[in-house]
Formats: sequence, C-alpha cells, structure tokens
Amino acid sequence: MYQQLIRLSILTLALLGLIACERETYTSWSCNSATEMKISMVLRKAQMEFKDLRLDYCGSLGNQSYFDEKCPPVIQNSSHIFTPSSGELITREGGYQCNAL
Repeated sequence: MYQQLIRLSILTLALLGLIACERETYTSWSCNSATEMKISMVLRKAQMEFKDLRLDYCGSLGNQSYFDEKCPPVIQNSSHIFTPSSGELITREGGYQCNAL
C-alpha cells in the first residue's frame, strides 16, 4: 500500500512537470528610442518578436541576451542585444529603452 502511494505520487509529480513544460511563456515589452515611441517587443520561449522580425535566441553572456535572425558563430555579433534587468535593447539601428508590460 505504501509503495503504491509513493509510485502514484512520483507519477503525479512527473505528469505535472510535463504539463508545466508545455505552457507557453512570454513577456511583452514596450520600447522607446529617441525617434520612435511604443514599439512592441515580445520574448516568447527562445524567440524575440520586434518590428516584424522573429529573432532566435543565440545565447547569453552575463546579464545580456543575444538574438538574431541567424545566429552568428560569435554571439556578441548578434543584431539585437537585450539586457532584461535594465530593459536596454541595442540593435544595429540604435538603442531602445524597454519596459515590461
């Protein structure tokens, strides 16, 4: 009886873990630059959606995350560098200040 209860508990926890992995996680941000206001940016799983672009997550170094349409061999050469703690987004076109919604 006790072993069946343990097995049932383990099975339940494993099932809950699998269900939690299926949830889609995303964060919406509103970004501004010196010339543009309220540009939407979404971080969804391992992708960034920004200005009609879908950028793949290339990796992180320290507190900076790197995104690009095609990840370069050296991630520091990615087209978009995002620092979630400060909300700073740096692109080849310029810098943006983003706030989580």
